[in-house]
Amino acid sequence: MMNKPSFDAEQRRIQGAWFTENLAPNHGYAGAAYRIPPACRELNLAPSIRKAADRLFSAKPAIQWHKHANHGLSSQVCCLNFLLPFAAKPELLRRWVEHVTADQASEMLPIESDRAGQPWFVTFEWIGETDHLNEGKQGAPRKRGANATAADAAMLYRDVQGRNNLLLIEWKYTERYGQPLNPRGNATRRQRYEHIFRQPNGPICADAKVILDELFYEPFYQMLRQQMLAWHTEAGDPQIDRARVLHLSPSGNRLLHRVTSPGLRRFGDDAFDVFKSLLANPQDFISMSIEDAFAPLTAWPEADWYPWLRNRYPSLWAETEVPA
Repeated sequence: MMNKPSFDAEQRRIQGAWFTENLAPNHGYAGAAYRIPPACRELNLAPSIRKAADRLFSAKPAIQWHKHANHGLSSQVCCLNFLLPFAAKPELLRRWVEHVTADQASEMLPIESDRAGQPWFVTFEWIGETDHLNEGKQGAPRKRGANATAADAAMLYRDVQGRNNLLLIEWKYTERYGQPLNPRGNATRRQRYEHIFRQPNGPICADAKVILDELFYEPFYQMLRQQMLAWHTEAGDPQIDRARVLHLSPSGNRLLHRVTSPGLRRFGDDAFDVFKSLLANPQDFISMSIEDAFAPLTAWPEADWYPWLRNRYPSLWAETEVPA
């Protein structure tokens, strides 16, 4: 009996087939069917968002493209393909936000008011205006998408109580983790985060039996930094009443759920449940599958990019469709 291919291997097969059918003769870069030349990375995006992505990423200060934006398994590209079309559809985005947060949202607000000469209701590689996490290097501004904690996507909305809510999104596709971070960077990590990661000065519960070094394993390290970014933005920005993190990943990527930090395994066997349990306000971290998060698109005629998404990422959709 043949072993079932891993999630990563299956996605490489699916994306290779899609690239071969849709991106020839540009596919096959570096001998992989699911890669295109770096200079052709825009072909990795849905045709309907290519110009918008170029405007958004090219405006100053520029947003950095990830190194493998020409790769069929790029999480950054996957995130853009699903979310960037919402940037021009604030009412549809409001309905989607209600679906993923269970909030009652009255309206979407521009997360960036005048980037590339227009408002954006969704943006990407968001780092905020203030260096809350002590990551900037002296004399040099932080870069969006490189060497600073950034949300893969971000949006801002007002709920029916009149509160402004910031939603930061962390997007995963085929990632999986195991080894600890390179210990050579731990001294810098401690210097930056030791005094801002735990209550009363951060999101981790004051009496959680955990030390900072136990979070120096992915995906915990990324989740911690995202949660600190949300917590300190809420605490320090008078325009934000609440900030939360929405973590999205495919349901089939079970390896992503492994508790990679030995010191955290006593709390459970699912990384996202364990991380949530460490927070002073667990409701500020939402973990959801991509399939569940985007199921409503199947019933929303206004989601005109759904057919393209379904064709490009056929395994990222639930078996059952939800009513409108």
